[in-house]
Amino acid sequence: MPNLTIVQAVNYALMQEMARDANVIVLGEDVARNGGVFRATEGLWEKFGDGRVIDTPLAESGIVGVSIGLAAYGFRPVAEIQFDGFTYPAFDQLISHATRIRTRSRGRFSCPLVVRAPYGGGIHAPEHHSEAPEAFYTHMPGVKVVIPSTPYDTKGLLVSAIRDPDPVIFFEPKKIYRAFKQEVPEEDYAIPLGKASVAREGVDVSIFTWGSMVRTCLEAAEKIKDRVSVEVVDMRTLSPLDTDAINASVKKTGRVVIVHEAPKSSGVGAEIAALIDRKDLLYLEAPVVRVTGFDTVFPLAKLEKYYMPDASRITKGIEKVMDF
Repeated sequence: MPNLTIVQAVNYALMQEMARDANVIVLGEDVARNGGVFRATEGLWEKFGDGRVIDTPLAESGIVGVSIGLAAYGFRPVAEIQFDGFTYPAFDQLISHATRIRTRSRGRFSCPLVVRAPYGGGIHAPEHHSEAPEAFYTHMPGVKVVIPSTPYDTKGLLVSAIRDPDPVIFFEPKKIYRAFKQEVPEEDYAIPLGKASVAREGVDVSIFTWGSMVRTCLEAAEKIKDRVSVEVVDMRTLSPLDTDAINASVKKTGRVVIVHEAPKSSGVGAEIAALIDRKDLLYLEAPVVRVTGFDTVFPLAKLEKYYMPDASRITKGIEKVMDF
């Protein structure tokens, strides 16, 4: 069983799915000969050739638009957008076409499209390279939104995304692309979309989070373990949310902290908080606390560490909810 990083797990999943299904096609800027800006597609062009690993012009709306056409006619395109902030030029293609094909055609067509992009901050990148735009896409009916946090989950979730009959936005947390390795089975496996995972068991407070923030929350939970038993729930899929996992954890602990990189206002954390208010209000021992990015443009490198939640901010959030 190989030890892989997240970016290697992406490559592994793509390699296996392309070998399994000849309709799986990878396309995007520099994905072929160059192997992608983060080398996630390295080796695919050599194995599968020009017809299935396609370098495109620098035009995100074109990449996604062509992919929608391929998907409607039976292929399973995996479109790479080099950075999360570059997905915006393709926004119209996604919301106007990809998410509506099934409804528009009354079920005669579907759009088995995956749009992959490195996601989030933490690598001191320039503008538009460190966005956290998940809330935009969770607001689109008809698209699933997935953000893994471990190599094992990355492979299993990407396999499920490729096999899904409808469009999936697959955000890969670039901060932890190569931060650690994990054993990833060589054999075929898939992790169902829409199912959360308990990354750490606890009884005093529940943290709901995703992406690179899972590791940061685990760090905070470890620092405070002598005082507070923290449960960390990795949502993994943000659309659809695993409401059963949320309800079960809230009923278990009675206290909630929600952590994400994206701005606080109208973020996915707000939806989780609203869901808890609607379903689990009588189980709460304290108001829900959110530890998030700020309602500003993501800053450049010198201010990045002040913007992104760290273990210290998360610990303060835990203490706030425990002290209520």
